Amino acid sequence: MIVWRLVKAGEHALDGAGALRFGGRYCSPGHRIVHFASEAGLAVLVQQRYLAEPAETCDTPFDLGWTEIAAMPERVPDGLDRADTIAFVDAWAGAARSLLLAVRSAVLPEADVILMNADHPAAGTVPPLTVRPFRFAQCLHRPPMLGRYS
Repeated sequence: MIVWRLVKAGEHALDGAGALRFGGRYCSPGHRIVHFASEAGLAVLVQQRYLAEPAETCDTPFDLGWTEIAAMPERVPDGLDRADTIAFVDAWAGAARSLLLAVRSAVLPEADVILMNADHPAAGTVPPLTVRPFRFAQCLHRPPMLGRYS
């Protein structure tokens, strides 16, 4: 399975340190969970929500990365509210019963957020990200021909 991440340039660690310290949309603090997206576009869209400035003027350097993981994810049941989703993910992480867990994206429900338990024994077999530079200002600027169509 190919999974995607958009990270600040140079921050390629797949150790779950951020979720361990701060938690995430789908987990409480205290779990080493790495968040991936099932699609490159979802990785960009999710990161865009956290920008401190408009995307078209954000020149912060990011890296768009992917890796291939030789595992299929379990799935969080659809229809759970936020608290039940977090409880499900926390229990999954604590049990370390599988490497990956898929949850339908709250941002783009047609795609999945893929959670990797960095404490699972198989986490050490996941290859590092293959990355390329990414800048929001270069891709999401207003097109010069926009005035012709409005």
